[in-house]
Amino acid sequence: MDLAFLHPLYEDSGPWASAYVDLSRHAEDTAHARELTAQAVARELAGQGADEATCRAVRDAVDDLRHSSDPHGRALFAHAGEVVLDPPLARPPQGGTTAHWAPLPHVAPLLELAGEDPVCVVAYVDRTGARFELRSGLGERDAGSVTGRPHPVHRTSSADWSERHFQLKVENTWEHNAAEVADALAGCQEETGADLIVLVGEDREQLAVAERLPQRLRDRVVRAPHGAGSRLLDEDVQDARAEHVRQRAQQDLDRFLAARAPDDEGRAAAVEGVPALVGAAREHRIDELLIRPEGPDNHRDVWIGEDPDQLAVRRTELSALGEQHSWSARADDALLRSAVATGAPAISVTPALPDASADTPSGGLGALLRWR
Repeated sequence: MDLAFLHPLYEDSGPWASAYVDLSRHAEDTAHARELTAQAVARELAGQGADEATCRAVRDAVDDLRHSSDPHGRALFAHAGEVVLDPPLARPPQGGTTAHWAPLPHVAPLLELAGEDPVCVVAYVDRTGARFELRSGLGERDAGSVTGRPHPVHRTSSADWSERHFQLKVENTWEHNAAEVADALAGCQEETGADLIVLVGEDREQLAVAERLPQRLRDRVVRAPHGAGSRLLDEDVQDARAEHVRQRAQQDLDRFLAARAPDDEGRAAAVEGVPALVGAAREHRIDELLIRPEGPDNHRDVWIGEDPDQLAVRRTELSALGEQHSWSARADDALLRSAVATGAPAISVTPALPDASADTPSGGLGALLRWR
């Protein structure tokens, strides 16, 4: 997950209010239920010590979502009476709406709720062209279409010379239209930055388009087993998106597991555990942060200063570094602040874990390093 959009959260020191609002429920009383949610979030923040102006800002922001069409939810980050950031969520928050008041914004849940959300171009292909649709966890929208030569596109069963000549024209039309679709599809992918291309249609038409796509897109193509009229197509697209997330997480986890083995000089290209990660963050060495959200080290307290690289396992360490002001914060949020400041991405490894016994970063936190 590219964390650059979180920069506004670290331009001012805390404390911060963080709320994850569940908007997945839609019923006749939704507006009233969300009004009650707004009041409950404000009360929760006040109970944790939040100032009145920030509680009011969050309450008003949640209240403004009474008629929102967001399919899953919204995260809200507020400070000094102002909501600074309110990204939409690609999945509903587990356990419903939550609120936090802490020295740092509680951004760690975003890795699960808004992190890996692959965008798909779904191409409905037939012999005359294709219609494109863009899908993500936030919904779907039209992404254009392309129309090839209108005729001839159908074969006949006759075997005389004139009909064989007609068949050749049909083949040429199919090939021309497949090339037109492939060109338009490649342009749509480049314009939208889509992670996947899902082809929908007859097997022959899918294959004809897939073979004409640029080589750089071949490993992004998924051929849907069900057609446009099937109720199972949505499951095909969702399965393709989930598999993309799983593969991405598995690749990063495999890189981490390989990198944590020391080289001939006893140096590793990955670290795990809070003390080692804190040291790497102070030295700006984190190249990618890996988090297992349910790991026991995530909510372990560390000590932070005003700057992202001012963090330590013990408060006395910050004093030794010359930092006069310090606060305790969750380890995952402190490390994510450091990652944002140094341009390092972060990823949840949960999609790559088939069971609890899988090898993961110790305590749930690990990092690939920029140098050994």
